Amino acid sequence: MKVATGFRGWFYFRMGWSTYFVFILAAINTLTVTYFLAIDNYPTLKAAFPSFEIYVLVTITIGVPLLVLVGYAHFKKTLAFRSESDVIVESNPYMRRNTVNAETNVRLNLQLLSLLLKLSKNTISAEELEHIKKFQKDVHDLIMNRSLYNDLDIDFINHEIRKIGLSEYDEENKQLKKNDN
Repeated sequence: MKVATGFRGWFYFRMGWSTYFVFILAAINTLTVTYFLAIDNYPTLKAAFPSFEIYVLVTITIGVPLLVLVGYAHFKKTLAFRSESDVIVESNPYMRRNTVNAETNVRLNLQLLSLLLKLSKNTISAEELEHIKKFQKDVHDLIMNRSLYNDLDIDFINHEIRKIGLSEYDEENKQLKKNDN
């Protein structure tokens, strides 16, 4: 793949500019303009905010949690983020390819698992066979019931992470008990 160094630099510049530099500059500008053009000229507001520092402190104390809630709502409670994600997948051939490849890999692995189970009926233990069949059923159920609008994918991920964490915890405990003896 040909690397376009100039365009990569331009992308990184835009990210740094818009995410960090302009964000800080805009916040300072908004605070300065609103205080010195609005609050400074109205005695009632001037009484509530006698100095620029107090205004900044109050604005940050109220504004940061409020903006965190707005950001949370944007990602979790509105259709805005889903729409943005749809546009990104629709317009980005790499994202489309990854989505299709992942789905194809899951289905292919299920087929391979079925084939391996047929071929290894007498060569693996009943416990191993039962474990593989349970996993196959879990993945098959996930594929058949999931959609982009339910939480089955994230529930599956959380369940698998908990299993990994518990098995690592069990291994650490076994190791500690060995070391104690």
